Amino acid sequence: MIARAVLMAFDDSTYTATVRYVGSLSAVVAGVPVSRAIDDALITQGRTLAVALFTTSNPHDAMVIGVW
Repeated sequence: MIARAVLMAFDDSTYTATVRYVGSLSAVVAGVPVSRAIDDALITQGRTLAVALFTTSNPHDAMVIGVW
């Protein structure tokens, strides 16, 4: 499943993101891996992300696969 999220923070040393999934007003998920194919210059706070969810019941089992 692909979900839309908003980038809250990005850690360039671990290439992980803190995201807020669209539809969730307050819950954020930290430590989501970001695909290395995405240039870190594009990953700025407030950007919209495409996140692949590998397990729908676990929002941590995911990877950022796109940014716009």
